[in-house]
Amino acid sequence: MPTIPLRQIRAVIAVCEEGSFTRAAQRENATQSGISQHVAAVERALKVKLFERTAGGVTPTPAGLRYYKRCVEAVGTLEHAAEEARSLAGEVTGELRIGLMPTFTRAVLAPVLDDFVPRCPEVRLHIVEGYSALLTEMVLDDVLDFAVVPAFEGTIGLKSRLLVRDREMMISGPKAGFKALAPLRLSGCRPLKIVVPGPDNIRRRNLETYFQSHGVAIAAMLEMDAMIATLEFVARSDWVTILPSVISVNDISRGELIVNPIAEPELHAEFVVIQPRRRTLSTQARLFLKRFEQEVSHIHDVWDHTIAGKKRLKATA
Repeated sequence: MPTIPLRQIRAVIAVCEEGSFTRAAQRENATQSGISQHVAAVERALKVKLFERTAGGVTPTPAGLRYYKRCVEAVGTLEHAAEEARSLAGEVTGELRIGLMPTFTRAVLAPVLDDFVPRCPEVRLHIVEGYSALLTEMVLDDVLDFAVVPAFEGTIGLKSRLLVRDREMMISGPKAGFKALAPLRLSGCRPLKIVVPGPDNIRRRNLETYFQSHGVAIAAMLEMDAMIATLEFVARSDWVTILPSVISVNDISRGELIVNPIAEPELHAEFVVIQPRRRTLSTQARLFLKRFEQEVSHIHDVWDHTIAGKKRLKATA
């Protein structure tokens, strides 16, 4: 069995993920001819064709895709071993680059940072707020260590795992006339004037499917990919929006925004953690994610307690 150098394996991974020898060379700080030679050397050693080369780029053959997946696993194992060795050396240090949607920065992030920053003072933390398309591209480009985005079909070069399945809530202002925390059957409401994400947003497609499947009447629809502006507009108008529970937990008792659980049927959104397939999460990334998941779980407990308490009050009224 031929021994294939790691630099050649990384070249195969880069070409498979980038779909281009040119982009693979840029990523690996190499020349295009150098990357091409590395891939050709691997194909000669294995006696199998790994890529189909066309004018539009390169795509992996079935053998190439399988080889890529095994190589990514092997490189990930090596990086994980190195990360474990570094973590045993003592203090957690280094950079941590995270991508989060506004869904999670409004209520989840601050408590996490309040705990994480004092515990890991030597970690250089950089957090980017954005929507799923941007964050996914930044993870693919290795600009971010990981990001939290809505669940999607998957992409070559990324690995993901489910972070949370969150209940959707309807958010409105006092002018809309809804009673706070009362479960709402949207099909029984008057036609809604609703603010929704743009058509490229995964949640937009899920919302439209729910509306069509369950007979929800829409009077008007406004597209807005700006979370703070959406909430400000809803608070002062009779328009509504639909957002996951994690973003609205702080609005339970403030009164500026009215929050109503969606019922009959409930509507849920799933969010995943994505990271480059070829990399393993650092110690600081794992610590951050652990605290992040704890805070999301705490928010769900708050909502469960609040909704259960509302039901008890209604039953005794």
